[in-house]
Amino acid sequence: MRSEVAALFDLTGRTALVTGASSGIGAAVAAALDGAGARVLRAGRDRGRLGPDGISVDLAGGVEDLIAAVDARADAVDILINCAGTNPRPPLGEISDALYREILAVNLDAPFVLGQHYGPRMAERGWGRIVNVASTQAHRAFGNSGAYGVAKAGITGLTRSQSEAWAPRGVTANSLTPGLVATPMTTAVLADPARADYFRRRAHTGTLGAPSDFAAAAVFLSGEGARFVTGQNLCVDGGLSVT
Repeated sequence: MRSEVAALFDLTGRTALVTGASSGIGAAVAAALDGAGARVLRAGRDRGRLGPDGISVDLAGGVEDLIAAVDARADAVDILINCAGTNPRPPLGEISDALYREILAVNLDAPFVLGQHYGPRMAERGWGRIVNVASTQAHRAFGNSGAYGVAKAGITGLTRSQSEAWAPRGVTANSLTPGLVATPMTTAVLADPARADYFRRRAHTGTLGAPSDFAAAAVFLSGEGARFVTGQNLCVDGGLSVT
């Protein structure tokens, strides 16, 4: 029985692409998939933190370069994890057209383009997993959610559309929604003790999240155990979304 349960989470023989893998949630997810047996291709902006097989890329304009680099390294990608993100926080009225396009390019356009490339190929093989990282700001506007909130709301819609398109051929698509997690992207928020304490008190757990909190969720959604879970948004937020 133990071996049957373990098989539900075993990713041996699978190849995963994780964007945003040089820090934060992406780094934790990449390590977890590696621990579950997958071959993990890590993509991110900080080449020094990606490991020897890492791919340095800025998704604001380098998605096609990433695809070329991945396809040169692997015959197929079985698991696509879109963790890369950027979140400048000026008030909405101060966001220029150029900044708006940059925020959407990284947070929404890149997951779309990567999904369009790998999703149909997964479907042709009859198996695949897509996991997109969304945000609480997809559902609630706070803290100058601005264009980031727009992009992450788009991610939840994209996830459902990907599920509709490819789940009939064995490809599941789901999203993960973090609460406030201590990562390089939230440094500015956490630098304000009052704001950090506010989010701690809002969460049912009374704590902030850590990147490692996403490890088990990502492995689950990437494995056989989640074959009948698709088009869903899993909140990993300590209960923040229900307060």
